[in-house]
Formats: sequence, structure tokens, C-alpha cells
Amino acid sequence: MATAEELKKKVKVVMFDQYGTVVDMQKGLVEAATPYLKEKGWTGKPNSFVTWWRRTHFENSMIDALLHKSHTYYREIGERAVDYTLERAGIEHTQDEVRELVAHIERLKPFPDVPDALAKLQTRYRIVVLSNGDPDMLETAKKYHGVPFNNVISVAAANSFKPHVATYTKAAEIEGVNMDEVLFVANHAFDCLGAKAAGMHSAFIDRRKRPFGATPHQPDLWVDDMKSLADLMVD
Repeated sequence: MATAEELKKKVKVVMFDQYGTVVDMQKGLVEAATPYLKEKGWTGKPNSFVTWWRRTHFENSMIDALLHKSHTYYREIGERAVDYTLERAGIEHTQDEVRELVAHIERLKPFPDVPDALAKLQTRYRIVVLSNGDPDMLETAKKYHGVPFNNVISVAAANSFKPHVATYTKAAEIEGVNMDEVLFVANHAFDCLGAKAAGMHSAFIDRRKRPFGATPHQPDLWVDDMKSLADLMVD
């Protein structure tokens, strides 16, 4: 593992996961789902509903990557996940309602510390997104998160979802840098693990105070929030 001082000497690109790292996905989707579920008369917890939705989406994304067939759009995976979750919860619904719930992913707001922290990082590095989202979803999201990234890359360019090695290698190729010149930043272990295994450096934003897990692909940096990362990598 490299220290912050070592990383500062060689990193050219700081690359971010978007959903859950740059934007607050859980909070935003709970806010969107709560009035909908209330209108449907569902008495469960909206936070639990969103967690089911996100876990189903993640599982289906991993299945799609492992099948080694043509890449399925993130939006389509999301709509399947919401449809399944609504059915599991016993909530009658239409496909228009499913599409509207998934569309909220494009409107998510950043975590409070993100804009200033990324502006600080951008004074020294290129800041880039590598997301499982579809290109059009990521384009729409720009006006909601407001972060002027130097580049926004969809895994569609690699025809697979993260954490497949092809997604990270394609992103480095697009940026024209070596793998070890990239610091990949995520709020969840699987993405840090995937980037590190592919040859990048990684930083784990531990907002949720969860263990990383016993893997040989440990993050180089482990910080509480994005501000802490910016302070380490710029000051």
C-alpha cells in the first residue's frame, strides 16, 4: 500500500464512483420512494425498501457481468430491480411508476462535503467519474450534482459493470494514464477492491463505518469523508 505522500508524487487522475460516493444514493432514493410508498398504503420502512432495491440491482449487475453476454443498460437493470422489489413487497404497480422511481437516480444530490473537496482535488489532479450508470443518465446527472468533472466515463465503454477488470483498464486507457497513476475513490469496498486488483491505487471513504473485509486488495487510504481525502492529497 502507498502512503498519501507517495501517491501525491505519481497520481495524475483521481477517479470516483458516482452512485453512493459522489451523490447520496440511499438518502435521495428514500426521499423519492417515501411519498410513493405512502400513497400505495405500504406500511414498511422506505429505507428498507430502497436497500432491497439497491441490493437487487447490484446482484443483477454482477450476474450480467459474469454472464459475458452483451452489456445490459444500467437503467434496464434498475427497472428490473424495482419491479422485483415492488412485487416482493406486494405493491401493485405500473411500468410507468417503475420508470419514474428509477429516473430519480439521475437527480441525486452530492454529499455535503463533496463539492468543496473535489474542487480542492481538482487544483492538483484531473477528477474523473467511472460509473456503472448509462452515458445519458450520467449526462443528465451533471445539472443535479453540479461537479465540473474533467471527464465522466460510463462502464458501457467496457461492455461490463464494475468491478470487472475491463472497466478500470478502459477508463485508464481513455484518460491516457498508467493504472498506477490513478487513485480510485469509492464509498463501498467492492469498487475499491476491483480498482486495486486491476492495478490502480484506491481510497475508501468510510462514511458508513463498516469493515472493509479480509482481502489482499486493501485500500491505500482509508478516510472518514471526502474532505479528509482532499486534505491528505493536496495539503
